Amino acid sequence: MIDANMTKRMEEATRLTRAGKLHEAMALLNGGAPETRSKQAPSKAYRGGDTYMGTCQRVEDEPTVSRASTAQPSTAFDRTRAKNAGTFTAGRFTHHVGSRDYKLYLPSGYHGQALPLVVMLHGCTQSPDDFAAGTAMNGLAEAQLCCVLYPAQPMTANSSKCWNWFRAEDQQREGGEPAILAGMTRHIIDTHGLDATRVYVAGLSAGGAMAVTLSMTYPELFAAAGIHSGLPHGVAQSLPDALGAMQGGTGSLGRGNVKAGGWASKVPAIIFHGDRDTTVHPSNAERVAAQYRAASIGAVPNIEQGRAANGHAYTRTAHNNADGISQMEQWQIHGAGHAWSGGSAKGSYTDPKGPDASKEMLRFFLQHGHQHG
Repeated sequence: MIDANMTKRMEEATRLTRAGKLHEAMALLNGGAPETRSKQAPSKAYRGGDTYMGTCQRVEDEPTVSRASTAQPSTAFDRTRAKNAGTFTAGRFTHHVGSRDYKLYLPSGYHGQALPLVVMLHGCTQSPDDFAAGTAMNGLAEAQLCCVLYPAQPMTANSSKCWNWFRAEDQQREGGEPAILAGMTRHIIDTHGLDATRVYVAGLSAGGAMAVTLSMTYPELFAAAGIHSGLPHGVAQSLPDALGAMQGGTGSLGRGNVKAGGWASKVPAIIFHGDRDTTVHPSNAERVAAQYRAASIGAVPNIEQGRAANGHAYTRTAHNNADGISQMEQWQIHGAGHAWSGGSAKGSYTDPKGPDASKEMLRFFLQHGHQHG
């Protein structure tokens, strides 16, 4: 998700990049300050810098680990609950790759049992609190007994708090942001005894793109994915690539090729996109769907036209398996822009006119679970 001022900065940065003026481009994206390397000693914190094209400086003197079992949280949870209300608490997860803050919602009906977990990735300029308010996911989770994890992207990792979906180092298994997010997810599952076979990931815009990346790189961890106004995995590895992909006309997917760099996933997916989105071109919804279509091989799509009550019309295309369970759904929201469909005005980048993406995603998610945790 990118506001108008940032779009102008990115366009100018793209021009500078193409002219070979990388230093000037990075300085522009860094708020006009020249790019400098930190003189402080490296720590466990993620030091990707404030620019879109920075790199992740990893701590070289620490052993390489592949799972979150070696990573410890830096804060403990307050398990105190108000009567008939869930808890929404803050924490910080530290991995050998880097650290991230998060918020975690535990419904009032949670008493240590193995509940499902939904990981929610906010868009640019947003925060866990803002995203929780805008999607109203906590209220749905309270009613349906789910836990919800909201990782936070800091400005130190990206100046606009975007997940870095377009950087090669943040598109890899066991590396960059995917490793941090997967490690955080595993840690929350282990700490709270949640159901490892019912773990889901969803996101908006940059968060939607990172949700695609997580389901591609950690398919054994996530039983289903929800992508709202997102982009395909691996379609961009630089700022110019990212801008081209967002505009819908460039990138390794092109205008009809099925995969980007050979990526495909059998993780069930539900995809939402407004057909009047001027920030992330609506063609990206089909490009995302192409990477998941392996999940619905042999399925004949069921196309349904509908309209939310007093809201937007939509086209829902569902690919069901032999048991009639939807393996992939595409929701095209007619007349909607770059905003969470059916969201609350209490949060940013929401469109209350619906249909309700949060409700539909949770309905879709709870149909799916890994057979083997």
